[in-house]
Amino acid sequence: MAANRTMTRYDLEHQAHQIDAVLANHRVNSHVTGGQVSKRWVRYNITAPHNARLSVVRNLSEEFALALSTKDVRITRDGGMLNVEVPRFDAEPVLLAQMMRDMRYVPPLTAVLGIAEDGRPLLLHLPSPDVAHVLVAGMTGSGKTEVMRTILWSLCVTNRQSQMQLVLIDPKRRGFGIFSDLPHLMAPLITDSEHAITVLERVVSEMERRDRENISTPHIVVAIDEGTDLLMTGGSKCEALLTRIAQRGREAGIHLLMGAQNPASKLFGSMLKANFPVRLIGRVSSANDARVAAGIAASNAEKLLGRGDFIAVSAGNITRFQAAHAPMEDWHHLNNAIYHNIPLSKS
Repeated sequence: MAANRTMTRYDLEHQAHQIDAVLANHRVNSHVTGGQVSKRWVRYNITAPHNARLSVVRNLSEEFALALSTKDVRITRDGGMLNVEVPRFDAEPVLLAQMMRDMRYVPPLTAVLGIAEDGRPLLLHLPSPDVAHVLVAGMTGSGKTEVMRTILWSLCVTNRQSQMQLVLIDPKRRGFGIFSDLPHLMAPLITDSEHAITVLERVVSEMERRDRENISTPHIVVAIDEGTDLLMTGGSKCEALLTRIAQRGREAGIHLLMGAQNPASKLFGSMLKANFPVRLIGRVSSANDARVAAGIAASNAEKLLGRGDFIAVSAGNITRFQAAHAPMEDWHHLNNAIYHNIPLSKS
């Protein structure tokens, strides 16, 4: 019944009272002091208890969920404040085309990710020293491939072929097929490891040429869906090429965008994992997978909702966001913007 109506102020106040009641029942000297409302969840801020360890509150997650009649809640810490994040029963999608229509300007070589926890657009500027390469991780149903598509769509809409070129590697042939005719492609869509190694060798040669000539344009984005599969079939040679690009690609204007269901796999060498300054993490299956994927402890990625509910991890900071996506009915408008340089209209 709740799913058929919009969340009201009464609902927010009721949930806050329920959280306070659970805390009081366990004699935790803390209460809700405020919060934020996003399209997929509500964050309730509570004062960090001075007389109890944080683990005491974290261990109440199941009781919070039961009191709030929801499947799960996510408990995080922000300085001296604890947060109880509760899924909304009237969750709203974030549509990439509409989001880009509403934005007046997207800087060059900047990907649109979605809506951040404070309600503002979350962007990713690839040439930034703090970005360069991006790892996207998450289990089936997390929205990992959709996030990668969103990044590629938004980059291609706002950057011409003369500014940015793509190498797309898709071992399972399910993620990037919709981009097979993009004018930005340096090579046809790559689906096997032998072809991938050949093209990656070309990319490394181009990187070395740019180093010698001190140039970095046009930027090249090497996007790999299911990186674990590629490393499994491509072996040490493939890993060596990717590691080299990850280590030296930024100054040459070459960026890796790699997706992985299981970055904890031994196939992901430590040198490769260490060279992704930005991690976009969807729901994963365990706290250990969350730790490995995020590169930091207590990210709580195992508590995310799936379907585009993500955290962005950069320089030890965590930002939760709802990823934008492009449903099939929007592909025509996005293609017109890419192929014919037609702006995304308001209509």
